[in-house]
Amino acid sequence: MASKIYVVGIGPGSSEQITPQAVAAIGASDVIVGYKLYLKLISTLIGEKETCGTGMKKERERAVAAFDMARLGKTVAVVSSGDSGVYGMASLMWEMKLQNAADDVEIEVVPGISAMFAGAALLGAPLGHDFCSISLSDLLTPWQTIERRIEAAASADFVTAVYNPYSHDRYWQLSRLKEIFLQHRSPDTPVGLAHHVGREQQSTEVVRLADLRADMADMFTVVIIGNSQSKYKDNVIVTPRGYYSEEQKSEDNVGRMIMNESFRTILSELDATGMSLEHLWASLHCIHTTADFSVAKMLYLTDGVIESLHKKFFSGRPPVVVTDVRMVTSGIRKAMVDKLGIEVKCYLDDPRVAVMAAQGNITRTQAGVQLAVEEHPDALYAFGNAPTALIELTKHIRRGSAQPCGVVAAPVGFVNVKESKWRLKYGCSQIPAIIVEGRKGGSNVAATIINAILSWDEAEAMHPGEGV
Repeated sequence: MASKIYVVGIGPGSSEQITPQAVAAIGASDVIVGYKLYLKLISTLIGEKETCGTGMKKERERAVAAFDMARLGKTVAVVSSGDSGVYGMASLMWEMKLQNAADDVEIEVVPGISAMFAGAALLGAPLGHDFCSISLSDLLTPWQTIERRIEAAASADFVTAVYNPYSHDRYWQLSRLKEIFLQHRSPDTPVGLAHHVGREQQSTEVVRLADLRADMADMFTVVIIGNSQSKYKDNVIVTPRGYYSEEQKSEDNVGRMIMNESFRTILSELDATGMSLEHLWASLHCIHTTADFSVAKMLYLTDGVIESLHKKFFSGRPPVVVTDVRMVTSGIRKAMVDKLGIEVKCYLDDPRVAVMAAQGNITRTQAGVQLAVEEHPDALYAFGNAPTALIELTKHIRRGSAQPCGVVAAPVGFVNVKESKWRLKYGCSQIPAIIVEGRKGGSNVAATIINAILSWDEAEAMHPGEGV
């Protein structure tokens, strides 16, 4: 007559950390099976019950013995330290059970307090956000597999609990793990070491990742590596979940907070090597608008163009902004336009334009530029659609009939687009300019570059400007 097997997690070692459910399962069992050290830890619970103890690396033998005794009608408790489902006997017992579907031995897994949870409690709150655990024991898992998991945990910014970090034969693996983590984490990342958790020799220490040494650990140590947000003081590590920061009221509206988060994401993925702050600031805005990282490499800026135009806008006498199409006009932050008293003009709907275009056999955008040059020769010109408008403006610049305070050149398309930008870059090099080289651009890009100029004072903080 078959009976029942409890697979019991007895916690990390202290009798105070054995759950009532585990105590009840041991009390209901006729035989207690386990590693000899674990049996010793719960000797007061076992009393005079029959035991079956083995040494290390005899897990399979213990499992077979448990099934054999259960088939004789005995109730058996198979004990594991911590939680039996975390590097414990639960998976092995269920594997054997599933291999013999006809076996009517009942299995019940009794959870326990894992060493990483007990160790984390001693260290403060290092597991406050997403975390994972990795065992460095390569007895059952190939090291290549373990290393891939280490790389994944480090790169994904998981708080990571490390089991089996060091032994007589396993002396280099923790050093290799540290090397991988330092490729993704700051050297100042806190690392907690919880030794002999729940036992008389229990102790903890916190070190910087850069200062972690393999010989600081042993087989009775759980190592917990914080994530990029983890903080530490003395022997306490805290990984924020976000509750506290939610209480801090931001002055930003929802749109600006979302844009700020987008900027952080872009910065984490953008290779900004060699970029000036002006180039980076304009790139962030353009990438945020287009989700196209290649735009950063297409941007050409004359020296100091953003800073000089920003000063003009905030001088009390801001320049007029002339656009080639209405979509550029609508993309410039209205709150800032109103605040600074900026006049933004698009001549496309001016009744004079249609007459001039018909009479001169030119496009309406060309005619609009001709009118703009007559009325505002020193304006900031922002083009996001028509290369003909940019070509027309360069003609007036070279004739001396236009002296723009700046040009944002982002026409888009296939006919004369690149050429129109070369006319500005090489033929009008004295004009402050921001150019999106190549065929790409667009009204949204031209507008967002204007917005980058308006918010230049917040570039060092990498904080999107007001008016979002």
